[in-house]
Amino acid sequence: MYSDQKYWNPILETLPHEKLRDLQLKKFKRIFRWGYDHSKFHRALYDKAGIKPDDIRSFDDIRKIPVVEKSMMREIQRKDPFPYGDMLCVPLEEVSEYRQTSGTTGQPVYQADTWQDWEWWSECWSFILWAQGYRPKDRVFLPFGYNVFVAFWAGHYAAEKIGAEVVPGGVLDTQARILKIQEIHATAMMATPTYVLGMADTAKNKMGIDPRSLTINKITCAGEPGASIPTTKARMEEAWNAKVYDHAGATEIGAWSFECIEQSGGLHVNEAFFLVEIQDIETGEYIEEPGRRGKMIITALDRIGQPCIRFDSKDVIMWASDPCPCGRTFRRIKGGVIGRADDITKVKGVLLSPAAIEEVVRGITGLSDEFEVIVDKKGDVDRITLKIELMPDAVNRKDPIEAELKDQLRLKTNLGYILEFHEFGSLPRYEVKAKRFKDLREKH
Repeated sequence: MYSDQKYWNPILETLPHEKLRDLQLKKFKRIFRWGYDHSKFHRALYDKAGIKPDDIRSFDDIRKIPVVEKSMMREIQRKDPFPYGDMLCVPLEEVSEYRQTSGTTGQPVYQADTWQDWEWWSECWSFILWAQGYRPKDRVFLPFGYNVFVAFWAGHYAAEKIGAEVVPGGVLDTQARILKIQEIHATAMMATPTYVLGMADTAKNKMGIDPRSLTINKITCAGEPGASIPTTKARMEEAWNAKVYDHAGATEIGAWSFECIEQSGGLHVNEAFFLVEIQDIETGEYIEEPGRRGKMIITALDRIGQPCIRFDSKDVIMWASDPCPCGRTFRRIKGGVIGRADDITKVKGVLLSPAAIEEVVRGITGLSDEFEVIVDKKGDVDRITLKIELMPDAVNRKDPIEAELKDQLRLKTNLGYILEFHEFGSLPRYEVKAKRFKDLREKH
């Protein structure tokens, strides 16, 4: 691999669209047959729907296949072959990697991967890192707790695979991580947007270190939509004087998308390894045209241990209309992952996305990076409480900040809010995925 090479895999990343679709259909037929032949769960699901492997001849046929919900995966767990249940497609002795979901939306899902699958994870991430400018000369610092969650595990191995130097910062606390970055002159790191901002805050306000003075020049984010939200991306890039790139993936799916160095306002879908479909949340219609939101149904085309076949991710996305200047033929999703179908909810008859609130809060000078949204009812009327923090140097500007916040929230979300201003540092801080949105209405 030559460092001046533009693409990690020039053939796949520039494959003409028609040939890419042919490849996807061929791979889908293969993984569908694999699941049918080797997984009791998948065979039962498809037999009930009256669909056999030989029935899949076109993309229209694929859409007749039932989707897999996360709840289905939870139901079959903790049964033989323990703990994965009937979805497993290989003997237990071929499972070499265990991970589980974070459990933020319920009981964790256990994920089994073979050695081949783990190599596939690393290859997916190599596409990501190379597209974002990582090269063998980089020293990559990983400030996350190495745990049972997949997080940036595969990013670690991909960085090694492309020839970069990897520095694991797992057991260090935030201040020790910042000092280590300073000590070794790390050039890149990977973290959630929340933690990227949290590290900058700690460096500046607790340690007297300007993160802009450090040697980090690129940051890969995942786990939250923030790096595709322009105001949040701008805050991170300003705080670190570094380029910030987004990536979306999931334990059950894999590393399926990435922002490239062009930063063209969206994420490429790695269409050589994944088939992404977008389905209207209310009607179930499949969406091909750009600019129309729906939830993502996704298939990992090469993962064999515990296959991901037409999985309902609940991620809300939409196709971009224009090609990326980078020259890749992989289609892009505009604005990254906009949110989750579970979180996009109706308040006073208006669809509300937490990402829209984040964009407003992070775009107003004088507000900290942290906020919290609570939706509840007073009698029969929905109400939204937004908790925010004023920066210490903005306390005397509370009134104009509050007026701007109200105006922008009304403009961007078409809703009114109860605003609660809190002392700087009083709202919760998170290292991994932030939990800033709470809908309490079902409790009434």
